[in-house]
Amino acid sequence: MHPFSIIRIIGILLMIFSLLGNLPPLLVSLFYKDGMATDFLTACLIIFTPGCLLWALTARRNNELTNRDGFLVVTLFWAVLGSAGCLPFWLSESITLSLTDAVFESVSGLTTTGATVISGLDNLPKSLLFYRQMLQWMGGMGIIVLALALLPMLGIGGMQLYRAESPGPIKDTKLVPRLAETAKNLWYIYLTLTAACALSYWLAGMNLFDAICHSFSTIAIGGFSTHDDSLGYFQNPLVEAVAVLFMFIAGVNFALHFMTWSRKKESTVRHYFQDSEFRFYGFILLLVSFATVSVLLISGTYGSADEALIKGIFQVVSFATTTGFTTADFNSWPLFLPYVLLYAAIIGACAGSTGGGMKVIRILLIFKQGIREVQRLIHPRAVIPIKLGRKVMPDRVVDSVWGFFAVYVMAYMFMLLALLATGLDIITAFSAVGACINNLGPGLAEVSQNYADLNLTTKWILCLAMLLGRLEVFTFLVLITPMFWKR
Repeated sequence: MHPFSIIRIIGILLMIFSLLGNLPPLLVSLFYKDGMATDFLTACLIIFTPGCLLWALTARRNNELTNRDGFLVVTLFWAVLGSAGCLPFWLSESITLSLTDAVFESVSGLTTTGATVISGLDNLPKSLLFYRQMLQWMGGMGIIVLALALLPMLGIGGMQLYRAESPGPIKDTKLVPRLAETAKNLWYIYLTLTAACALSYWLAGMNLFDAICHSFSTIAIGGFSTHDDSLGYFQNPLVEAVAVLFMFIAGVNFALHFMTWSRKKESTVRHYFQDSEFRFYGFILLLVSFATVSVLLISGTYGSADEALIKGIFQVVSFATTTGFTTADFNSWPLFLPYVLLYAAIIGACAGSTGGGMKVIRILLIFKQGIREVQRLIHPRAVIPIKLGRKVMPDRVVDSVWGFFAVYVMAYMFMLLALLATGLDIITAFSAVGACINNLGPGLAEVSQNYADLNLTTKWILCLAMLLGRLEVFTFLVLITPMFWKR
């Protein structure tokens, strides 16, 4: 392990975060004259100064990172920047937040969870609203990817960071030979999608500020909004249609978007439908949408079929991609449906997307493994491979998926018991853990709209759940194993 290199990287990340996170909202504050400019400048200096100091003290250290260094850097990245991001919330005089609430809001934003402790969003300064949305946008792709484009120029290898950031099963899709070039191209795609989403929202009827802010949280699959009623504030079916489209796109593996980007002259989308995960992703959304809309129609929840169709599909895509936007009071729906939405969020979006959850590819592999075990009962001596498309999955990959599933369930149950011990009822506790560990945001019962009424202990447990979800459990838990710290 190379502690000086790790400290150096954390210093660089703090400096990047201080500038990217605080200067744009500072400019927004000056434009709208909302009185927050001093707070953002103060936060920028407080974060930049120790980052610069850490970098300066270790600037001459130039060791290649090991795998263990990568796991530690990525975990520290989310924990340290999530904590540092609380400063504008804490310093602002327009809202009164405790340090715990400020950290909760910051971690929720950076991990693209979307759980909030703030109410009265419609009356907050524009710059603070913009900052909340930017936190999600930066966390969506991960500032770590931007750092991968910069660290090689500073003499720091980045492949170990990329592996630690993506611990799940990754399909063998080599984007480009150089990691820095990959990071840059992914950011170009991310920026293009964000701009297209903002333009679409604006054309659909949003004002420019709301369009930009909501494009940040839509492409990041975050779910923060500039209004307490989320996208339901606009009461605009066209806005909801735009959101559904871009939430779906953002939930797709970005490796597939990269293939489209790199083949601009061919303009083909055939590779999307050739991808097993993409097809299963679409199948899940269609199945859950059909079930949801059918129940809404049969129960007469809405007065017209059109409204049931629009509200049903929107909530399904929002939950299944772990975005967390709402346009309806889903808690008042027939009891069956809120749990269906929560379970859809547990499945989550595709691997390599900005979404949370267990990821569609893991569920697909578990499903295929289940079918194989049934077939083995009939033909005990048969050799039955598991395939994704035409590629045979090694048993090592299937074992790792089952290992992830086991650790995920244990982490979920442990935090559920911890929340029950704090006095929460079972529905609130179950949904709060599910909403946070899957980076969804809205839960059921007491946390369907806001997390402000929860006690301090509960909020810190849920902060841990959000970090576990963003790091896909393994990256964080590997740090607490004795083997990790042995030489």
